[in-house]
Amino acid sequence: MSDLEVINNFIDGEFCPCDEYLDSFDPSTGLVWAKVANSSAKDVERAVEAGERAFPMWSSTPVEKRSKIMLKIADLIEARLDEFAELESHDQGKPVWLAKRIDIPRLVHNFRYFATYALHDLNVSSVQQDFNATNYTVKCPVGVAGLISPWNLPLYLLSFKIAPAIACGNTVVAKPSEMTSVSTRLMCQVFKEAGLPNGVVNIVFGYGWTAGQALVVHPRVQLISFTGGTATAAVIRKSAAHLNKKFSLELGGKNAAIIFDDCNFEKCVETTIRSSFINQGEVCLCTSRIFVQRGIYDKFIQAFVAKARSLTVGDPKDANTFCGALISKEHQAKVTKYIEEARASGAVIECGHGVEPLDLPERCKDGYFVRPTVITGLPDSAPAMTEEIFGPVTCVVPFDEEQEVITRANAVRYGLSATVWTENVSRVQRISPKIDAGTVWVNCWLVRDLNMPFGGMKDSGTGREGGKYSTEFFTEEKTICIQH
Repeated sequence: MSDLEVINNFIDGEFCPCDEYLDSFDPSTGLVWAKVANSSAKDVERAVEAGERAFPMWSSTPVEKRSKIMLKIADLIEARLDEFAELESHDQGKPVWLAKRIDIPRLVHNFRYFATYALHDLNVSSVQQDFNATNYTVKCPVGVAGLISPWNLPLYLLSFKIAPAIACGNTVVAKPSEMTSVSTRLMCQVFKEAGLPNGVVNIVFGYGWTAGQALVVHPRVQLISFTGGTATAAVIRKSAAHLNKKFSLELGGKNAAIIFDDCNFEKCVETTIRSSFINQGEVCLCTSRIFVQRGIYDKFIQAFVAKARSLTVGDPKDANTFCGALISKEHQAKVTKYIEEARASGAVIECGHGVEPLDLPERCKDGYFVRPTVITGLPDSAPAMTEEIFGPVTCVVPFDEEQEVITRANAVRYGLSATVWTENVSRVQRISPKIDAGTVWVNCWLVRDLNMPFGGMKDSGTGREGGKYSTEFFTEEKTICIQH
């Protein structure tokens, strides 16, 4: 292991060796580049104990002091932005430029936002004159929070959990994805440098079915915040149903774009290319079903396919690369299977996998790459139209009427996000509330305000995240009544 990065657990402010280690692959080359701790229930127990020891001190630390430490964390990460971005790209397969533009700036923003939000959060009070009583609320941290984050936006999404948890006075045991753990070590180093007290944030690495499961069922972990697949969330719910934990579950999506014939066509095509294929399509909010009004359907297909063909797939280090590598060989096989099954059913693969060859540099010849793929000619019931693929694959179908497209867009088990493209304000107001999605973007995509609730409907999750919504989850609100 001496020639490889070795990623140890971070418990009670120290990096702790583990009994077993997992191979971590560079998605762009297919080669092992790191060894990651494969934590056991014993390791999780140590981390929980460290969080419990730190909780009395951290929960009683004035919010102003907690905020200053978090702001220092943000400053230190920002000062090392390039280093963080290069690690994130190496670990996940995304282009370096994308990590520099989105992932690491959002990591910084998450710590700054929740550090300052905590300073301005208000409690409520009421006066009952008939009883000569005053009521007020206080928000109390809960204890040790269990946080489980995915591999697609590793630090971005991990920090979206850690930041509000510790801002509210909780301590944390977090488990990142075993496939993207390397950059987390650098963040732990920043925690120490910023003066975050030992035990406030503890990180255990390893498989979900071992380390993650041990965290989920731990009787002294009161909160579980999980971002990942819907099937995994079902296991989490069943495993811990008897423990009366609080759950926040941000899950899968099969997000629709609804494009009317009065849209701003150029902006729509450009944005929908980005919403379909950014980060290799490995974003829960990516567009994977595109409904286009029949009057502009042919025009849209021509323009959209031409742009998709022009996207560069290749080395994540190359500044011209738009799509890097998928996370793993297994995931690459899953994505291409959906495309092949669609082809076999009679659908048209307009561009992408199996149509244009991949032209990869020698360094990347064994990497996990798939070209941006556009599929037409599928019924709404086809697997590629109903199941989350989580890759650079999108399906385009025509529609005629407003009510028809609402019904069709809602006819999946997911409800995370949607986009609507129209210049008709009345139509926007009419249809947006009828779409089963936690977020509806109109004439844009991925414009996020952390003051607003984020989460999904149906099989896309439980609960909401964001300023007051994360605060509500990571605290227990208590009423105190004083009669005088």
